Amino acid sequence: MKIGITGGIGSGKSYICRVLQQQHGIEVYDCDSAAKRLIRTLPSIRRRLTALIGPNTYIKEAGEYILNKKAVAEFLLTSEENAKAIDRIVHPAVFRDFIQSGMEWMESAIIFESGICSLVDHVIVVTAPDEVRIQRVMNRDGISREKVLEWMSRQLPQEEVRQRADFEIVNDGQADISQQLEAILKSLYK
Repeated sequence: MKIGITGGIGSGKSYICRVLQQQHGIEVYDCDSAAKRLIRTLPSIRRRLTALIGPNTYIKEAGEYILNKKAVAEFLLTSEENAKAIDRIVHPAVFRDFIQSGMEWMESAIIFESGICSLVDHVIVVTAPDEVRIQRVMNRDGISREKVLEWMSRQLPQEEVRQRADFEIVNDGQADISQQLEAILKSLYK
């Protein structure tokens, strides 16, 4: 059985994954970290991104290829189609890597948008009130409220993700996370 964990920025999905690992010994595949690793290490992705974006997509330092984030950001901001073109290169590689990992659990902020939900049997969404999420991201990243709101506006609305998910964990700083996880795990593995 494959399980996906998702949630909007500041919802605390990474925290929930740490709790799963520490309290239940469940390792969770991190799609975001995997994408960054694959972009850095897979020659096929490097070739395709360079062909798409241009010769300044990567900088070679000490024998390693480092993504030129400025060049990629400029390309991404030019159009929505550019972002989709990058996704068409990176997402399938992440999907393959997850399957090859043999792991049962994955964390993905864009589980529905990317289509990776097709690889899991159940989706758990981590939710929190918008104001809690905003404060968490402002404190974590040291950015303005406006920037957080901009990031939030680029993601699927929390209510839509909640409706599409099979389970919900409320991570508002009040609700008992361990109790919620126990109930979900019991339901999944009964």
